[in-house]
Amino acid sequence: MNGPGPIILAAGGTGGHVFPAEALARALLARGREVVIITDRRGQGFGQKNLGERLPGVPVLRIRAGRFDGGIGAKLLGAGELLIGIAEALRHLRKLRPAAVVGFGGYPSVPAVLAGALLRLPTLIHEQNAVLGRANRLLAPFVGKIAVGFPGKGVHTGNPVRPEIAALRAQPYRAPEAKDRFELLILGGSQGARIFSDVVPEALTLLPDSLKTRLRVAQQARPEDLERVRAAYAASGIEAELAPFFADVPVRLARAHLVIARAGASTVAELTVAGRPSILVPYPFATDDHQTANAGALAKAGAALLVAQPEFTAAALAERLEGFTPSRLGEIAESARAFGMPDAAERLSDLVLTISEAS
Repeated sequence: MNGPGPIILAAGGTGGHVFPAEALARALLARGREVVIITDRRGQGFGQKNLGERLPGVPVLRIRAGRFDGGIGAKLLGAGELLIGIAEALRHLRKLRPAAVVGFGGYPSVPAVLAGALLRLPTLIHEQNAVLGRANRLLAPFVGKIAVGFPGKGVHTGNPVRPEIAALRAQPYRAPEAKDRFELLILGGSQGARIFSDVVPEALTLLPDSLKTRLRVAQQARPEDLERVRAAYAASGIEAELAPFFADVPVRLARAHLVIARAGASTVAELTVAGRPSILVPYPFATDDHQTANAGALAKAGAALLVAQPEFTAAALAERLEGFTPSRLGEIAESARAFGMPDAAERLSDLVLTISEAS
């Protein structure tokens, strides 16, 4: 192989792990570096599907990856799968002779990063959330560098976002005045959050007509909730567009005056890069309660409002919405923008190339 070897990006599972890897891949390709992605054999996680099509010319290799959830039997099975995955990864890495191995969390990243460490290759993990996930906690003692999406222990690179989101940086936030349309965007992940379907329509009916008639709502909702949510908005005379998934989130985020959402790392990164005010309702059953940590970091910086799910009631939400002034929304948007890192992919690319060239 002529020139430096490829950069191995190990990611799998949710889109929250895969999308930052995809953004880094694009940044490295733009610098003329070769990239190979390693993921798990199942490859059914959101974000893994069509990965090869989204990154044409980038090889996608699949290996075994064990999980360690459940009882002793499941853990033993996971350990066996992990050992097989490490052996498969070692075979690929010896053949490819990579310049570095980068892991993005999730159990599918573990075999490749451990194989890289065993071969004494430059290794790095990137943690998207405000607390290290289980896979990255396992890998942390074995890697050369840790990059983090939130300020904390590690090199703070931020979380890479897709180019369409980064482009929103050039569109400053404009808070709605008294007679303007009020664009409210509700995002609940790819399948919508049921709590938002239960609470938001009821909350909006409690608003004074002077605000209610200005509202234009775009809301993700589960397929089974669509009809009841649509009926609730129709009965209140509120203009609403509902869908299980919005493929054009960057367009909707550009015109949003306020976003109500969960607090996954990708969502938080997109809100802050775009500089949009938000009410964040962390998913209370997320692993290690990482969404509360994510939302807490923004709330501490004045970049969002954190509302714990038990406190997310129709009456409380209506009171918050009615209390927003244009200046208050503008302040939150400005703090969110200051928190965001639109060049996260380039920062992470710099770090990866630095460790690969130092070996």
